Amino acid sequence: MGRTLTIRKLLVANRGEIACRVIRAAKKLGLGTVQVVSEADTESLAARLADEIKVIGPPQASKSYLDAHAILSAARESGADAIHPGYGFLSESAHFADAVEQSGLIFVGPSGDTIRLMGNKAAARKRARHAGVPTVPGSDGLIVNIDDALALAETIGFPVMIKANGGGGGRGIRVAESAGEFRKLVPQASSEAAAAFGDGGVYIEKLIEKARHVEVQLLGDGLDVVHLFERECSLQRRRQKVWEEAPSAAISDAARARLCASAVELARSVNYRGAGTVEYLYDDATGEFYFIEMNTRIQVEHPVTEMICGTDLVADMIRVCAGEALGLTQGAISRTGHAIEVRINAEDPANDFMPVPGNVGGLRIPEGDGIRFDHMLYDGYEVPPFYDSLLGKLIVWAPDRAQAIARLMSALEVLDIGGLPTTAPLFTALASNDDVQANAIHTRWMETWLEQDTGKFANHREVTA
Repeated sequence: MGRTLTIRKLLVANRGEIACRVIRAAKKLGLGTVQVVSEADTESLAARLADEIKVIGPPQASKSYLDAHAILSAARESGADAIHPGYGFLSESAHFADAVEQSGLIFVGPSGDTIRLMGNKAAARKRARHAGVPTVPGSDGLIVNIDDALALAETIGFPVMIKANGGGGGRGIRVAESAGEFRKLVPQASSEAAAAFGDGGVYIEKLIEKARHVEVQLLGDGLDVVHLFERECSLQRRRQKVWEEAPSAAISDAARARLCASAVELARSVNYRGAGTVEYLYDDATGEFYFIEMNTRIQVEHPVTEMICGTDLVADMIRVCAGEALGLTQGAISRTGHAIEVRINAEDPANDFMPVPGNVGGLRIPEGDGIRFDHMLYDGYEVPPFYDSLLGKLIVWAPDRAQAIARLMSALEVLDIGGLPTTAPLFTALASNDDVQANAIHTRWMETWLEQDTGKFANHREVTA
């Protein structure tokens, strides 16, 4: 029996398409909404959608969206009851989650203790092993002494991955093919991680050749946890996901059952609250899967799960974090069809994916059954140069994977963000590729494909006169 929802007004501590997504979910629940904005985002779509806005600082994220004090002050001034951090920025900051709760507000996410435990990737590996979840062979903790770490790497066998302890998005990761590369790349990975996440800690994992990246979507209320099946995110550029789909067409029903059960067990062991994912590498050659990390937040790719399960994960996480019990039982969760999401960024794939901020003109959005576009755009919007280049996510659903790819290609033909080059031509090329259509892919496939024909986007520029 769920308790009365204790949130009346929700503050969104993020920007862009995820801020718009959270505002829409909150309004569906009948909640008031407050959008914090930098001085560069006062005319953003999120600012237009929210009931009220609070300007919290200059364009630099370090002085606005990463300023916990400014966000908490905005929450108090606006009378908000809760804060939703979205993804990125402060979404996986244990200190921020603690500060929100200590201010008497609800943090729409897991507790600071859970974030602290699972956000430390080396500690999360230990926790996964204790929960019986297979992990990639690697170090038990962070690299302290490079000679000892090299000895371990040689025992595991090259190539190995040097991975940042905090953060994500492919930063702070290097692949060492030899002892000489290992000595050179450890300090590089550590420096990049320190600059990006304020944590220079790195650890080692065996590189599994031609692995798939599979993740399980979870929802917990602090007492119970359910899964909403898995997604595959193997198409990546520079270890950043660009194309996601659900379910994975590569794994068997038996492997799926084991994968999802292991993720639920891990989340239950930390009394998980909110939406989160457990990420794995899946080895096609052996059928085995290995824990990578847990993401203690909503993810960019959550819509593909919503499309196959008929759920609203953002609304669900608001409810459980407000004190309601899970409204879902595992037996009541089913999946239908196949969904694909591609990330539409303000980048020019014909110019090495150079970010290209600018003015949006002549916006044309595909519509119809099985098509969804989560975005931050309107005609005349000026995309600022200060933030991530993600403009929106094009999501399609169809009864099976082949039909989903065909629907994606049709939707891409319609999509037009006039005035800006985007990554849409990348996905047109991917969707028509024989390997992608045959699902003969892995996490390193896309990098090789891009290197083979650097001119493949030369005739796909979208800039309009």
